This record gives sequence, C-alpha cells and structure tokens, in this order.
Amino acid sequence: MRAIWKGAIAFGLVNVPVKVYSATEDHDISLHQVHNADGGRIRYQRRCEVCSKIIDYEDIDKAYEDDGRTVVLTRDELKSIPAENSHEIEVVQFVPVDQLDPMMFEKSYYLEPDSKSPKAYVLLRRALEDTDRVAIVQFALRDKTRLGALRIRDEVLVLQSLLWADEVREASFPALETSVRISAQEREMSAALVDSMASDFEPDQFTDEYQEQLRQLIEAKLDKGESLDTEETFGAPAEAGEGEVIDLMEALKRSIEKKRGGGPAETPAGRSGSAAKADPKAAARASASKSTGTKSTATKTASTRTASAKTAAAAKTEAAPKATAAKTARKGA
Repeated sequence: MRAIWKGAIAFGLVNVPVKVYSATEDHDISLHQVHNADGGRIRYQRRCEVCSKIIDYEDIDKAYEDDGRTVVLTRDELKSIPAENSHEIEVVQFVPVDQLDPMMFEKSYYLEPDSKSPKAYVLLRRALEDTDRVAIVQFALRDKTRLGALRIRDEVLVLQSLLWADEVREASFPALETSVRISAQEREMSAALVDSMASDFEPDQFTDEYQEQLRQLIEAKLDKGESLDTEETFGAPAEAGEGEVIDLMEALKRSIEKKRGGGPAETPAGRSGSAAKADPKAAARASASKSTGTKSTATKTASTRTASAKTAAAAKTEAAPKATAAKTARKGA
C-alpha cells in the first residue's frame, strides 16, 4: 500500500503522527468505450468552447457561476484556503458507538504510526478500547474539510470519513403514511422466517456475481470470438416473476418451508387463485397434472367404448349362422 497523506492526530496536547492509507479498493473489471462499428477507442478531450483548442490539464482553472457572473479561482487561490493547508486530524469529542448512524459512513482509511516511537499511537488506541467510545474528528483531505470517526479494527486505528448532517437526505414517502393492519399471525410467521434465515455475518461467504460472470463472458469471448453463444455460456435466462404476491400468509408459509428444506406446500382446498400467484410454477405444475389426469380418464373411457363395440360386433357375427340354420330347419319340417 502507498500512503496518500501524512498528518498528525491532535489528542488534547498529545500529537500522534500518522500516515494515511486507503483501506478499501475497487475490484470491478475496468472497461473502456469503443465505437461499435470499427472498435476504435473513444477518448474524451478537454476542449475550450471559446478558442476550440484542446487544453492541457495544467492550464485549467476552476470557476463558479452565479446569476450569469463567473468567478475564476486559480490553483494558488484555492491553496491559500487555511483548511487546505492543515495536516491535522483534530479530535473534537468522544461518543458512544451506537450514536453513529451507519448512513453517515463514507470511506475508510488505515492510520499507521509515523514516528520513531509508536507510544502515543498505542495510548490513543488503548483510550478508545478502555472507554468503548469512538473519537469524532475533523480534518482536510483532497480539497475538502471532512468529518470523521476514529475507531479500532484489528489493533489498527481506522479513520472513517462521515457525511455532514446536511448531506443526508430525509426520507419522505407518502406510501409509508398509509395505515396498514398487520395481524398477529403474520408477525409470527415473519418472525419464524427471520429465525429460519438467522446466521452470523461472514463477508467471505459472499461474492460479486456480476463481476464473476463478466469475467466469464470476457474469457468466453476471447476463446470463441464472434461465434460466442451467451445461452451456451450462461444457460437459458431465468424466468421473471409474475407480479405482486397477494396472499402474504401463503408467501410466508412457502418461504419458511423452502428455507427449512421442505417441499412446496399444497394449495389449501377452497382457497382463491391468490396462492397460485404466490407460486406460479406450482400452479402450472398442478394445471399440467390436472390436464394429464383428464386426458388419461378420456383415453380410458374411449378404450372401454371401443372394447364394448368390438365385443358386440363379434357376438353379432357369431349369432348370424345360428339364425340361418334355425330358419332352414323350420322350412324342412
């Protein structure tokens, strides 16, 4: 890892020199844009609207526009802002861990002690451990003053930048204001479903399926070129669900049975078609079974009628010579 910043944690009158490292990284496969007609690389250029020239990065300043007036800010002017020149991570208060809303967490950084003796670093770490609190800090990084939380992870101080209070939007959804009645049985069933899925969180158990499948697609494309068959690579696409589940209790029941390893529940007699909506495939299987049973019954009936007809015909054929013989005998008499 490469340090992205150096500074010092101001813990009262104690200074803790540290190096700052990004604690996370992006694992996504890097893709670029090309022209679909000839495969040419698409590149973006910084072109001036006034002179139409392509501008080098070092010749670019920043500007702010307000009511038609533009204020240009040079790099030297931006660097003159006092907070930009600060390399201090100032501890402003210590708070209980549960008072931090996870919604405010932004990016994480590892802090490494940057002095001959790490005693001050270890002292601050021990203070956080002993008090079971998180340090709220303020610091400046990459042209922005930031709020942060200082905590411990695996014996290392971790700095997590936080969003400012006015950067977290309020949730306002009219649908949530609607009065909804939840029955005791529905709550019990949902609690049972939660219990059937309860486990300890182990991040290593989860993988980014999209990135894995994207890599699979790239490898298949390298191997087969334009003859690539995506259905051969990934299999047939899964069928989409059919609308909203109406029978909530039936959906909860089937979910619990599925998680516990049981087979699909039978649709209760007299139940409306809502259960079929909860499990369209089960309904389709039931319909197919019913259709098959009807066909089987019809086939058996047809076979019975055919056999009866054959028997009647045979009996008629056998009786004909006997009737002729009887008539001849009467005439002779």
